[in-house]
Amino acid sequence: MSFLRFVIVTGLSGAGKSQAMKSLEDVGFHCVDNLPPRLIRELVGLCEQAGVQRVALALDVRSHGPLGEAVDALAELDKTGVAYDLLFLDATDDTLVRRYSETRRRHPFASVGALSEAIATERRAVADLRARANRVWDTSGMTHAMLKARIAAAYSEGSSVPRLDVKLLAFGFKFGLPIEADLVFDVRFFPNPNYVPELRDITGADEAVKRFMEALPITQPFLDRLYALIDFLIPLYLDEGKSRLTIAIGCTGGRHRSVFIADRIAEHLRGFPGIAVSPRNRDLVHA
Repeated sequence: MSFLRFVIVTGLSGAGKSQAMKSLEDVGFHCVDNLPPRLIRELVGLCEQAGVQRVALALDVRSHGPLGEAVDALAELDKTGVAYDLLFLDATDDTLVRRYSETRRRHPFASVGALSEAIATERRAVADLRARANRVWDTSGMTHAMLKARIAAAYSEGSSVPRLDVKLLAFGFKFGLPIEADLVFDVRFFPNPNYVPELRDITGADEAVKRFMEALPITQPFLDRLYALIDFLIPLYLDEGKSRLTIAIGCTGGRHRSVFIADRIAEHLRGFPGIAVSPRNRDLVHA
């Protein structure tokens, strides 16, 4: 078949299946949650027709009857020669009890009695899947960031998806702070090109404004220090497993200074391993 990778994620409730699927999506997988087992072979066929190269499926063992049995569906894949990677996520009973107590979610097998009984019932239900898995991970000591990093290490090979998507957002403070910003830098300390008649109606992307900004004695020292801070932070964000970072640069109207600085940061970051950079000017529409 044409898949580069077909990953099936299963395991105990509370062991991290949802986080694993989010992390697989971040490294370029097309993710499908809790498809009825009897439809898995049809999913494979559809993905083959569409040319999808990386697919991840969350498999729920609770499906029965007309929806199909998980183990039977995997046996059918084996029989038809479909290669897949079965990842089983496990955790200790104490860890699962603590996680359910913290989130106050209802366990899928809660109808059998106490939480400890529900966990024991689910362990028995998924025993055959665990025995089939070629990867069994105990997530008891893992944070979300640790699980995400392990997913990336195991499954990102061959992916063209960057590990961190960096948005450079130029904005005007008079139109409000961007709520999506992770980092905000205020560049209103620069002289305002808006008060130079020949610069007022153009933007920080125009050569005349660039020359104005570059001629200021504070521009390059500011950029050097800003680059150093960003260069220090990005590897830390990558290590933490962050997949999106928005750096917002603000001036009064979002037309001149912020646009120039955001474009300079974008130029500086292009080619940085593991990231993709895209600049956006939020408030030019108001000008």
